[in-house]
Amino acid sequence: KEGLDVFYLLFAGALVFLMQSGFAMLCAGSVRQKNVKNIMLKNLLDACGGALGFWSIGYAFAYGNQDSSFKSFIGHTNFFLKDEITGGGYISFFFQFAFAATAATIVAGTVAERCKMSAYLCYSVMLTGFVYPVIVHSIWASSGFFCAWNDDPLHGSGVVDFAGSGVVHMTGGATALVAAKILGPRLGRFHDADGNPLPEPKDFPPHSVALQILGTFILWFGWYGFNPGSTLSIGSGSGYTAALCAVTTTLAAATGAVTAMFTSTILEEMQTGEKTYDLTMAMNGALSGLVGITAGCSVVKPWAAVVIGVVAGWVYIGSSNLLVKLRIDDAVDAIPVHFANGMWGLIAVGLFANEKDLGMAGFSTTNLGWFNEWYRGSGNGYLLLNQLLAILWIVGWVTAVMTPFFYVLSFLNMFRVDPLEEEVGLDISHHKGSGYDFSAPDEKHVEELKLSRHGGGEVPQAVKDADDNA
Repeated sequence: KEGLDVFYLLFAGALVFLMQSGFAMLCAGSVRQKNVKNIMLKNLLDACGGALGFWSIGYAFAYGNQDSSFKSFIGHTNFFLKDEITGGGYISFFFQFAFAATAATIVAGTVAERCKMSAYLCYSVMLTGFVYPVIVHSIWASSGFFCAWNDDPLHGSGVVDFAGSGVVHMTGGATALVAAKILGPRLGRFHDADGNPLPEPKDFPPHSVALQILGTFILWFGWYGFNPGSTLSIGSGSGYTAALCAVTTTLAAATGAVTAMFTSTILEEMQTGEKTYDLTMAMNGALSGLVGITAGCSVVKPWAAVVIGVVAGWVYIGSSNLLVKLRIDDAVDAIPVHFANGMWGLIAVGLFANEKDLGMAGFSTTNLGWFNEWYRGSGNGYLLLNQLLAILWIVGWVTAVMTPFFYVLSFLNMFRVDPLEEEVGLDISHHKGSGYDFSAPDEKHVEELKLSRHGGGEVPQAVKDADDNA
């Protein structure tokens, strides 16, 4: 049985790690051509920094000294994996590392095109080594004060975040929000060259829609390791839960994409009289549905997953527009997708979680989702209250730690690149040249080829003489 579970987590963890390539493709397609190498290197370094930071201290802070008989703020054993001696322990680290790297990668897209590499390395290690592990410990470790598997869970049920709408996506999204606010917008996004506000924000179109859609599909594919894999084992009741997760994940993603795209189309037609279909809305709508279902994928019915996906699409549109009104520049709309819909995912559990699936997934059935509580004749809202408290905790912790951290980076001039470097592009200013080679063949050689073909294979003597003289 242990060998089967190890293989299951190896497979699921590999799918989650594959999401790094999805983030890389999505971000690379979303930024301008002059910053492609920079954003792809940052995505690669997320995996590297996340592995080293989580191995050295992050995993110990997250899952060290687990004991469901008491509650603690942070773990403090198993640094550098020195206490692991079983295959189950090692594969648990691998699976959880993939999640930690995901949380760090969310920030990369938001601060793209203007963030220094040194700052990126600093906050990536900080996030995976300390900030994220504390949240993991509070909700997923058995000794966490919000954990549903503690002997004395909060209000009898604790917080239900099965695969990480709050733990992973809200944490990464909240960090991205703080970073974007302190870092400031890209040059020309909201102000002209003299610093005067523009009447309308300037859009920076993606340089490759093909890379964007490839990244979206890779992320959707990887989510089948993210959500079903969070059963952490396979067989008996876990098999039912994993299968349910696959279904709810699919439905929420599909519904989110359709809802965001057609809602955007309807709003545009109402405002301008024209009707278009926005691919970006469809892609981010799908990702929003995936984030929204992640917390409750194991505890809601398929019909509820459809409702969650619909609301996720609307949440994305509303929060994306709100960011623009607040003049916060998010290069890839990661904050609306991950932060706003991470919150919605936690709230959705407090509304739709049902008794059977809570029990099958290993959660307490003392408190159900609010709608199901009303169905069984009770107005009990303790599960919803717990989910709201988790939202406040995640926002408060990330803000309290990362705000001074980013301000220190800014004060030390380690956060934002020089304006001229930003205008030229980070590929040329930081990475030895453009990510694409657009050089054309020499015109003289092209003309020689044309004349050669026209003359049956011989280059005219006049051309040869011109070459000799040159």
